[in-house]
Amino acid sequence: MRLTDLSKMTRSFISTSTMPVLFLGHGSPMNAIEENEFVASFRQLGQDLPQPSAILCISAHWETKGTFVTAMENPKTIHDFYGFPKALFDVEYPAKGSPELALETKKLVKKTEIGLDDKWGLDHGAWSVVKHLYPAANIPIIQMSIDYSKPAQYHYELARELSSLRKKGVLILGSGNMVHNLRMVDWKKLNEDNYGYDWAIEANEKMKAFILDGNHQSLIDFQTQGRAFELSIPTPEHYMPLLYVLGLKEEREEVEIFNDKLIGGSLTMTSLRVG
Repeated sequence: MRLTDLSKMTRSFISTSTMPVLFLGHGSPMNAIEENEFVASFRQLGQDLPQPSAILCISAHWETKGTFVTAMENPKTIHDFYGFPKALFDVEYPAKGSPELALETKKLVKKTEIGLDDKWGLDHGAWSVVKHLYPAANIPIIQMSIDYSKPAQYHYELARELSSLRKKGVLILGSGNMVHNLRMVDWKKLNEDNYGYDWAIEANEKMKAFILDGNHQSLIDFQTQGRAFELSIPTPEHYMPLLYVLGLKEEREEVEIFNDKLIGGSLTMTSLRVG
């Protein structure tokens, strides 16, 4: 598809009321096919939200050098995991892509050059949660990658450039986990309700306090917040989607926290709705 054709297609994005923004703790890929309180919350959320014209998802599972958006008409369902039951690998999420939203996003961002990608698709950070929000797969969706070479402040500021999409019916969704240390999961207590190590509880509580106080800079400066944060964010890819969501928050918007539980000692499912 030529860029001139895409330019014509962007006219289909019309002004709407401001869409909410979501950060969803996606947890295990098995949440895609299991029934639990977390996915029940996702389903209810899908019913409560205004119907979007399209979805832009920032997933922890697409890291790149540079920033890209998927621009294909029919993104493939990527099964980017191993060791899980065949039923999970059989899941397909056949939502359409949105080349027009990809180009609109590219035009909006001035902080960096946004690349148009035709190879990636939808990884499980995206489809494992969106399939519960919109099980009919009837909302076009694109993904934006996370540039692993850039610091937290960069990602927060890049998100702010996307804010006008919220007024064009686009649901922007970050998918990750605020506390995410797989190496320290207590697999024997994986099914124990709301079980967390002291450091995970401490970090989760501090993160929520910063969010509700509007203290985004302390969250951007997560590497200066002490040992609990160091253990909770051993690598930043699951945390960065949170900063995109906070970067999109308008000054007087309310934040709703839900699915606020710990899993296996060292993971949280804590999720946010902004607006």
